[in-house]
Amino acid sequence: MTSNTPDPEKIAQLRESLAQYASGEGGGFFDREAEEAKAQVRKRALGLLDQRARSREELRGRLIDAEFDPGVVDEVLDDLQRSRLIDDATFAHEWVRQRHARRGKSARVLDRELREKGVDAALRADALEQIDQSDEEATARTFAEKKARAVKTAPVDRDDYNRQLRRVVGVLARRGFDGGMSMRLAREALDARIAELD
Repeated sequence: MTSNTPDPEKIAQLRESLAQYASGEGGGFFDREAEEAKAQVRKRALGLLDQRARSREELRGRLIDAEFDPGVVDEVLDDLQRSRLIDDATFAHEWVRQRHARRGKSARVLDRELREKGVDAALRADALEQIDQSDEEATARTFAEKKARAVKTAPVDRDDYNRQLRRVVGVLARRGFDGGMSMRLAREALDARIAELD
């Protein structure tokens, strides 16, 4: 038998597997029931990814909540990861870039959000390197100045000043900016606004 001659035994196995597949038994190399279960999970996963990018753990949680079998979910997620449709490093990088630029979130808040989405510490740290201290301070300053512009009259006394200052600091605190930096920038923004009003 030459190397180009088909192996009768392999041909027989192939025929048997195809016959089992056609009869719905699954057989040899293809398990129809398992593939149908994966197809349902894959469809739901791709629908969720079509809405927005997600971390592997976040996607897993949504699929388990939809009452899919955890083993099948993990198989599908492995497939999606191999095909790079889910990639926690890329997800974390984009999450930080967009939410810092568009929403003014601090690195501390972004780190917490990524941790809640199941992104591991090394990937979070790498993604957060996009934000340096000067970026963080510039973003905080913008929010402080915006809130200070809402002050329409100069404070009448120290209590009034402190109340206005707490409002500006509160805006920064809710975005997770460092306390000392927040106080300094809030004071600068409020003092500048008061100077404009005098």
